Amino acid sequence: MTGSAQILDTALQIAERSGWERLRLFDVAATLDIGLDEIARHYRDKDALVEAWFDRADAALLARARDTALAAMAPAGRLEELMVAWFATLAPHRTLTGEMLCYKLELGHLHLQAQGLMRISRTVQWWREAAGRNNAYFSRIGEECALSAVYLCTLSHWLRHRRDDEAALRAYLRRRLHGLPLACLLRP
Repeated sequence: MTGSAQILDTALQIAERSGWERLRLFDVAATLDIGLDEIARHYRDKDALVEAWFDRADAALLARARDTALAAMAPAGRLEELMVAWFATLAPHRTLTGEMLCYKLELGHLHLQAQGLMRISRTVQWWREAAGRNNAYFSRIGEECALSAVYLCTLSHWLRHRRDDEAALRAYLRRRLHGLPLACLLRP
C-alpha cells in the first residue's frame, strides 16, 4: 500500500519536470504503479496535494517549536525562527510552490481561493500558537491581522527572490516583525 507522503513526493517530482499545471494524477498513479483509487484514498483531488504540501510546512514549524531554546527568545525572535523553518521546508520546491499558488488564484477557482484564505488563517494560527502568543481580544485580533500581513509579504518576497539566501529572508522577515504597529503587539 502506498502512503500519502509517497504520493505527495512523487507528485512533486513529476511536477518539477512538467509544472504544476501539467501534473496529472494518472501520471502519479502510473509512476507509483497504483490505481487512481489508491490516490483518492489519500487525496480527494489535485488541490489536496497543495494543502498537504503546506501542511508539511506547518508541521515543520510546529516541530521547530519543540526547541526549548525558543522559550528564551523575545516574541519576534521566536516568530522569526518558526517562519524560517516553515520556508525551509518549502525551499526544495520554491518555484513549484509559486505555481501551486497561481493555480489556486485562477479566476475559475473561487472555491480554491476561499480555501486559500482558510490556509492563511490556519498557518498564522499555528505560527502564533507555536510562538506561545497568548494575548486576547483586540490585541489578539490586531496581532493576527499584522502577522497575516507579515506572512503574506514574506511569502511574496520569498517567491520573487529565487535563490536560497536564508540571511536575506531573515533580514526581510525581521524588518517586518519589528515594524510598527506589530512591534507594539509583540511585547512579552
